[in-house]
Amino acid sequence: MKAQEIQDYIETNYGKVRHDTNAMEVALQVTADEFEVDTKELFHLVIENVPMEHTHSYGFHTAYGRELINTFQNEYAKANSYRYERQNI
Repeated sequence: MKAQEIQDYIETNYGKVRHDTNAMEVALQVTADEFEVDTKELFHLVIENVPMEHTHSYGFHTAYGRELINTFQNEYAKANSYRYERQNI
């Protein structure tokens, strides 16, 4: 997913975007590539907790689901801090 798609979806469904959609795009792509999953499915897992294959069991996250979410969060933090550092050089 591209940053603009992310922004449009969040604004349409939730209102003002409070996160860096460019960093989200990077984090989604890196995580999706690492785990060989679809970026849109991953986006909906992270944003809306929509289950993907093997990410939930009895309504709770599996170890795999937690790993996907945690990897996304770490990649988002890296991408966001990298962009912040580049802006302040």
